[in-house]
Amino acid sequence: MDLIKNLKILKYSPFLLIICMALIGCEEKIENQSSINPENWSKRTVELNVADSLETGKTYLSMYSQIYNLSEHRRINLTATASLRNTSDTDTVFLTSAKYYGTHGDLIRNYFDKPIYLAPMETLEIIIDEEDVTGGTGSNFLFEWQTPSPTPEPMFEGIMNSTNRQQGLSFTTQGKRIQ
Repeated sequence: MDLIKNLKILKYSPFLLIICMALIGCEEKIENQSSINPENWSKRTVELNVADSLETGKTYLSMYSQIYNLSEHRRINLTATASLRNTSDTDTVFLTSAKYYGTHGDLIRNYFDKPIYLAPMETLEIIIDEEDVTGGTGSNFLFEWQTPSPTPEPMFEGIMNSTNRQQGLSFTTQGKRIQ
């Protein structure tokens, strides 16, 4: 009796397989909270006192919202994450500017207008969604920051990845202090 039931199930197996493949193949649309939203930064704003003796710095970070694939005419879109890290375990770091530029040097956006803080050992991220290709193949950030002396300078890293077309791709970049 069990054999007959199993044979009947096998009869419908191709249909079940097609339905399963269709469900797996459907991409779930995810509504994300983009880091572009100014409300994400307004909760972190601070007023800096000019009288405070803070060291200032500026760091350049290369980013890639797209990379070339096979030729200069084909590109792969990437999700890019700018990781902003306070490397001090005792002092707060203040970021006064996070400007995102495109391949040709055009300012795409400034993420916040007022200084924000990073608590000791805290990490913040700026996410460039995979669909956002305004930066192109040579996008970059300029971060301006302030720290109490002798606090170590913050660290800035770029993480780019994509998992399209059954292939995974990821790489990182390191910020370089330019001032």
